[in-house]
Amino acid sequence: MISASTFLAACRRSMLPVAALLALAATPPLWAAQPVLRVLAWPGYAEPEVVQRFELEHQVKVELTVVTSDATLWEKVSAHNRDFDVFAVNTAELQRYIAANLVQPVHAGKIPNTHNQLARFRDLSAIPGLMHNGKAYALPYTYTQMGLIYDRKQFRTPPHSISALWDERYRGKVIAYDGGTHNFSLAAQSLRLASPFRIAPQDVPRAAARLIELRRNALGFYTQPAESTQLFMRHGAALMFANYGMQQVQMLKQAGADIGYVIPQEGALAWLDCWSITRDAHDPALAHAWIDHLLDPQASRLLVERQGLSNTMVDDSNGQPNGKPLWLEPPEDTVRRERLWERIRSGDRLTRVLAP
Repeated sequence: MISASTFLAACRRSMLPVAALLALAATPPLWAAQPVLRVLAWPGYAEPEVVQRFELEHQVKVELTVVTSDATLWEKVSAHNRDFDVFAVNTAELQRYIAANLVQPVHAGKIPNTHNQLARFRDLSAIPGLMHNGKAYALPYTYTQMGLIYDRKQFRTPPHSISALWDERYRGKVIAYDGGTHNFSLAAQSLRLASPFRIAPQDVPRAAARLIELRRNALGFYTQPAESTQLFMRHGAALMFANYGMQQVQMLKQAGADIGYVIPQEGALAWLDCWSITRDAHDPALAHAWIDHLLDPQASRLLVERQGLSNTMVDDSNGQPNGKPLWLEPPEDTVRRERLWERIRSGDRLTRVLAP
């Protein structure tokens, strides 16, 4: 606002009517009037030109924060809900946000581009995890299976089992994802437990011991797809668990790697990421507009062309690797999985990992 002294001085120097000066004094600066949309997304979900076009069309500023783990996403939305408006989350993790009252319903009627989605993504009631008490809390955006990437020069035949990650012949040449929730699921698969998402209390020590073995076999761990590409290329890795699926396959091929991609015989963990709106979003209408924008032809096309991911508009089942997708489910105890993994990752022995 213009101070009283500045206003009076302007009155003395200006030929403008007093009414005009009053209007000028009451007008906030342009930067203060521009709305801001705060977005949480995974790498590659919002390309720069897609963001810029949204800003121009809606005369807003987008503050994009990139996350690389479910744990980080949860921390940001749960502890700083008012600091974000819209975020991308998989259907399994979404359950935590609904239960904690951290999200609000998403109204498909306010998002015209949902009419262009494939039928299986328009029927929200048929997708486990999206609905609660008859209301939808997210809309599908992208999906992939988390298979195994291998160096063709180091494998005479493609690996057929998830247990290849533990194969001592490739010690120091295996790359894994730095996340406890998915890693415990992988351990459960390798141990042939009944479910990778429901590890019984008596099986937790076995799964933890299995991950200690993975740590010893691994060259390193990554959180971002670009980081995984650098590790793979720089160190001549033989095998990698692809947490980002086809997105990593595309990045490695663009980097010149001679790789293959397979779905293990146990099946591949698979995620369906959706856009959801925080409970305390400043402008829910603008958040709905963002979701609609990310479902338009340009954004959907770039998701495939640049990231190698699948969108919800075009059926690309022919381009996906054959195999059994194991759609993520809420695990038995996310907090415990992440706590134990942090200890495993830091080099603790099993007794210390399992300590209260």
